[in-house]
Amino acid sequence: MNDNPKLLSLLGMCRRAGRLSCGHDAAIGSVRSKSAKLCLLSSDSSQRLRKEIEREAAFDGRDIPVRMIASTIEEIGKATGLKSAVVSVNDEGFAKTMLGLLNVTEEVNL
Repeated sequence: MNDNPKLLSLLGMCRRAGRLSCGHDAAIGSVRSKSAKLCLLSSDSSQRLRKEIEREAAFDGRDIPVRMIASTIEEIGKATGLKSAVVSVNDEGFAKTMLGLLNVTEEVNL
């Protein structure tokens, strides 16, 4: 796991707060209903899934950020209780905090 452990912890808290959509259908549904504020893809997600999520997130002016994280499906499953390659964060506060953590991690890896 290369991600900040705080990110996975936040995913777990977001799930317990009922602000996380786990899995393909749930994530696509929240993106289409415009309730998603951020989509996260696991490092071992398929290229087809990545393209589909990116296309849906950008369709019709939605402009929802999509990020690939270093965690695997298994690690996301341990943090959230549900194994899934894609999750959508449906809360502005959680999304901003996670994006901040991801930006810090990306700067360190440069």
